[in-house]
Amino acid sequence: MKSILAYPPDELGQAFAADGLEPYRAGQIARWVYGRGVRDFADMTDLGAALRVRLAEEWSTRALALESVRASRDGTRKLVLETDDGARLEAVIIPEERRRTVCVSSQLGCSLDCSFCATGRMGLGRNLRPEEIVDQVLLANEILAAEDERVSNVVFMGMGEPLLNLRSVVRAILILIGAPFLGLGARRITVSTAGVVPKLAELAEAAPVRLAVSLHATTDAVRDELVPLNRRFPLERLLEACRRYPLERGDRISFEYALIRGVNDSPADVRRLVRLLHGIRAKVNLIPLNEHPGTAYRRTAEEDVDRFADALAKSHVNVTVRRSRGDDIYAACGQLGALAPHAYAPSCGESRR
Repeated sequence: MKSILAYPPDELGQAFAADGLEPYRAGQIARWVYGRGVRDFADMTDLGAALRVRLAEEWSTRALALESVRASRDGTRKLVLETDDGARLEAVIIPEERRRTVCVSSQLGCSLDCSFCATGRMGLGRNLRPEEIVDQVLLANEILAAEDERVSNVVFMGMGEPLLNLRSVVRAILILIGAPFLGLGARRITVSTAGVVPKLAELAEAAPVRLAVSLHATTDAVRDELVPLNRRFPLERLLEACRRYPLERGDRISFEYALIRGVNDSPADVRRLVRLLHGIRAKVNLIPLNEHPGTAYRRTAEEDVDRFADALAKSHVNVTVRRSRGDDIYAACGQLGALAPHAYAPSCGESRR
């Protein structure tokens, strides 16, 4: 069955024409799916009855099923989702004062095996298809609709390394920013990478989204341990690629830095980090490590996090401390997949197809 969610709106009209359907129907259906959140063809009342039946037989408006939603004490919600081949993945809705951000996954599991990340222990199942990425956003919108809210920002910081599934990620981005009524421009989308250097230029050319880099260390020796991809693309090569990365006026590259006690949180790390980022329009997001079962690492003490941040700020580095969101339900950075999704008991919402 073909998926409505696999096509940018302009291409959907072409696909309809090739299927013997009137191309203008694509715009009508896009309004229902993306604007009104209607997924059942039977409810698309401006389509003829025969057409609705045919569409239901040949086309799908869903790529994922919502298995459960787990709610954190801080308002974060983790969505446990199921693919049509029975695999499970996770996405996260993060409420902020002026934004509603959804953190989406790009792969089932991850192949990078970062030593502090729960997802890396899963290994890689497969790449997600564009429609499976898009549906994470639409399902988040369905949940937020009950509160008269909508997704305002999308971050590719969930399960997987987006640049190792770049074709599907870029296509999903083009669908999201091209879909009418979603209101998701390219500047509201951030793609995070552990540093797949050869793909950075390709991302910049294909989709002018914001870039985040998972840095986490200031020496190759430490980063080799934390982010094994560094053995292929060491710091010097990664940061040189970041210097070449084209940025819109006023934009910065966000460097994610998980603070791990006794590993990467020393005053020497501050000094090295300042030197490494010299000449890059950068913002550093400090993330006290989100602990999870099976990791031997421990988060940096809060007072030491503040000292690290203050030292960066005094060196004129743009820095923010990202406090943990959703860590009580294993929804925070580095925790997705920490508990087997099939063990989750729904705490709010119902499983549905």
